[in-house]
Amino acid sequence: MANSEWRSATLGAIAQREYGLVDGPFGSNLPASDYTRSGVPVIRGSNLSLGGTRFSDKEFVFVSEDTARRLSRSTCKAEDIIFTKKGTLGQTGIVPRHHEFDRFLLSSNQMKLSVDRMKADPLFIYYVVSSPASRTKLIQDSSVTGVPKTNLTYLREFSILLPPLAEQTKIANALGALDDKIELNRKMNEALEAMARALFKSWFVDFDPVRAKAEGRDPGLPAQIAALFPDSFEDSELGEIPKGWMVKQIGDLAIVQGGSTPSTKESSYWEDGTHYWVTPKDLSGLSNPVLLGSERRITDAGLTQISSGLLPAGTVLLSSRAPIGYLAVAEVPVAINQGFIAMQPLEGVSNLFLLLWAEVAHEAILSRANGSTFLEISKSSFRPIPVVVPTPALMNAFDRAVRPLYSHVVVNERESRTLSSLRDSFLPRLISGDLRIGER
Repeated sequence: MANSEWRSATLGAIAQREYGLVDGPFGSNLPASDYTRSGVPVIRGSNLSLGGTRFSDKEFVFVSEDTARRLSRSTCKAEDIIFTKKGTLGQTGIVPRHHEFDRFLLSSNQMKLSVDRMKADPLFIYYVVSSPASRTKLIQDSSVTGVPKTNLTYLREFSILLPPLAEQTKIANALGALDDKIELNRKMNEALEAMARALFKSWFVDFDPVRAKAEGRDPGLPAQIAALFPDSFEDSELGEIPKGWMVKQIGDLAIVQGGSTPSTKESSYWEDGTHYWVTPKDLSGLSNPVLLGSERRITDAGLTQISSGLLPAGTVLLSSRAPIGYLAVAEVPVAINQGFIAMQPLEGVSNLFLLLWAEVAHEAILSRANGSTFLEISKSSFRPIPVVVPTPALMNAFDRAVRPLYSHVVVNERESRTLSSLRDSFLPRLISGDLRIGER
């Protein structure tokens, strides 16, 4: 239990006096036509999360300096806490202390809290309002007529439990250290993935080593690797390709399968399930193409209802509808629903080659999709997609080159999941006072 030094406070009471709690501009004051390619970034729902990442700096849109000045009441700076006002309620974020941009503008659907640092630690407050209990309360108290929404009045009166400032900072630092490591892993994984992606593009899309040898230049590779590339091109159905390489169908490189959903009315298929059963939703939130589990599991009886059965670890998963293009390598055996195309590499084929090919071939995959309600690509339409395939020796060399990168990504992702679980287990106990820093 929290001791007598802890007190109840409202968010309004700890907000800065001037523009401490504000919402984004009224919709008509920030139309999409105001967006520019550079300038002051706009914080939208895509930059927030449901209690996970503190702030996502992807998918920014921008406004001009003039627009930002005109709407200066809704600007945000370091350590401002962001809430979604309309739409996916419960999303939160905190503007990083160190970022390439020193200010942001709220979108029309967001609100911000600027904390008075003499009264509260902003990071501690972020962890309080992003906790499962706070998200649940906010959602339950929201207006559910039409699109779910809340407002500044509600946020101003939102009550929290507040320890002394020094203890707030200790709690924030403890939880923040876990999130800092998770964020470091995420950035490291982005760099590792970029390296693998660049190598695939250089070798198998742009054919850089072949072009270098054809022009008498050093391809810049170890001699034993450079020797695996030809020094000329030949014609193919896909245009010029390296001499000795082949154009094959993706169905010649992998066993292509789909899945299904066992009847949800049959409890014996689901209760106490032990097998991971994956839907595209399980891939939608991944920060890298590594699948370590699923939201739901099925039983042995449920597994018999899926013709593709339990797919082995190493299978490449591609969402085949709504949307097409989520990608991941299953690091555990999985069963899949009907929203996937699964690729089990045949002997001599690298699953990482398949993964990176599917990313590069996204437009070609989409071009074979159809559907009136939403686009979907069938297995029969997917299997014939042509692929430029290198020699077996070069395929093997590529796998040896990128496998350590991918393995490091997997290790980082496993560690981040463990740290995330620790954070999620400690968070409610720390912010309620049930667990004190330094206690065992």
